[in-house]
Amino acid sequence: MTFAIHGLNVSRGVAIGRAVLVASSRVDVAHYFVQPHEVETEIARLRTGRNVVVDEIRRLQASITHMDPKETPQELSALLDVHLMLLQDEELVGGVKRWIADRLYNAEWALTTQLEVIARQFDEMEDEYLRERKADLEQIVERVLRAMKGAHSPVVVQPQRVARKLSQQDLLLDDTVDVPLILIAHDLSPADMLQFKQSVFAGFVTDVGGKTSHTAIVARSMDIPAVVGARLASQLVRQDDWVIIDGDAGVVIVDPSPIILAEYGFKQRQRELERGRLQRLLHTPSVTMDGEKIELLANIEMPEDAPVALSAGAVGVGLFRSEFLFMGRQGRLPGEEEQYQAYKRAVEGMKGLPVTIRTVDVGADKPLDDSLRDDAHLNPALGLRAIRWSLADPAMFLTQLRAILRAAAHGQVHLLVPMLAHAREIRQTLAHLDQARKQLDNRGVAYGAVKLGAMIEIPAAALSLRLFLKHFDFLSIGTNDLIQYTLAIDRADESVAHLYDPLHPAVLRLVADTIAECRAQGKGVSVCGEMAGDVTLTRLLLGLGLRSFSMHPAQILAVKQEILRSDTTKLAPWARRVMEAEDPERELADS
Repeated sequence: MTFAIHGLNVSRGVAIGRAVLVASSRVDVAHYFVQPHEVETEIARLRTGRNVVVDEIRRLQASITHMDPKETPQELSALLDVHLMLLQDEELVGGVKRWIADRLYNAEWALTTQLEVIARQFDEMEDEYLRERKADLEQIVERVLRAMKGAHSPVVVQPQRVARKLSQQDLLLDDTVDVPLILIAHDLSPADMLQFKQSVFAGFVTDVGGKTSHTAIVARSMDIPAVVGARLASQLVRQDDWVIIDGDAGVVIVDPSPIILAEYGFKQRQRELERGRLQRLLHTPSVTMDGEKIELLANIEMPEDAPVALSAGAVGVGLFRSEFLFMGRQGRLPGEEEQYQAYKRAVEGMKGLPVTIRTVDVGADKPLDDSLRDDAHLNPALGLRAIRWSLADPAMFLTQLRAILRAAAHGQVHLLVPMLAHAREIRQTLAHLDQARKQLDNRGVAYGAVKLGAMIEIPAAALSLRLFLKHFDFLSIGTNDLIQYTLAIDRADESVAHLYDPLHPAVLRLVADTIAECRAQGKGVSVCGEMAGDVTLTRLLLGLGLRSFSMHPAQILAVKQEILRSDTTKLAPWARRVMEAEDPERELADS
């Protein structure tokens, strides 16, 4: 039966494919693909984990036989028998092996996937006793996962999917065997998204998240449709269900009829045609109708993204999110040499164009890995994150600064510092930078000059611009956090996502004042938050005086199209009216 799930539209376009569920577990579960030749290894890992738990249960059973019957509940022995039976159940074991062999899932992912499939069967049983056995199944799966915890295989994100028989709906999808996959999850960490970044998934759906949550940001950078904040999607969608993501409307359609499939197939083709038209603008200079040159930069997460930025027409990198080098490493931080090589690859990949590297920005919705999530604090977004975290760990910070300075010997590097608010933080940052230079001098290691910039993402910073411009060469407005902190809204929380408003008069005033002050002092200023890549806001930002936009490479050509159609002399007075309006969103819509 066809039904729709509504969420937040965070990445445009249409995706059609089979659902792949990432089941949640109280145990952290790695999700990655393996190569065909690694299938037997994964099955062996599964077998080893299961055998460990079987041995534990049998030892417990043996110990029970030596206990006083009065001290041992009769139910315990029966429960252990049930657990042994479930561990050896062919539907569980055989199903997991099939997920590994057919989909090339790693063993942990295959196990949690099969758990989800069998758990649904238990839910549908009429017998209450049998329904309650689902809890036993969940317990033994978690025990197997814990037993496997130490055996982690390398991540491989380019699986070779196995062909299977076609259904009627397969035949509607261009008669292809290689059916696209749609990832459905309760939530995805930035590290998960990074692993999936070059994978086979055609789209993402998550139960939680806001328009500027990191899951949404990375989905946009991958230029694939995504819907977040879909509440119960991971519970309502079943493994291998047909799913359509309407990224424009923020709707997920499950088990679509042939008519709906055909309609969305047409929308997909229209989208591809539009992309083709935008490609014609690739080599067109980014200049407004009145002759204003506009700088279009790219936001990237990894050095390997640099060629993508170039191919999209970026004239530099306005934001290299260095924290992605730190994530998903089980607490092991990258050393100086590893970071230096990564930054060097990005700099060399941009062929002489400038690369802006932001110092590590972790915390809140960007933990280093799931084991280090900041659940101890009531509001991690206001806690030890970004520059606060760096200054609290001087050895780590100096290591990163040395690596960035060394990379600057190979091209234009701008150093960007996130979440500054206090004069003492600025002084400490500058002192660390001087110390990093001295350490390299003492070692006789070559390094280059860097332009120094600060992120404006805290209202206190936006209200202290003269202090900042006294110390920094340029400013970069991080609108995602600026909106979050100005409006007191957790941008990753879908329950308040409707209050997240880039057009709030207070937000527009802070953005406009920052642009105006930088231009008055002859300092560079850009917007690197999601507002920069939103084509509905391009004309407004141009009217406010912005001449440098940094966004995901996939958004550059669409923004360029808006720029080519704009006349800033006419936009400036209009932008002031929008900013001063009681309801800027309505003013923008009416224009």
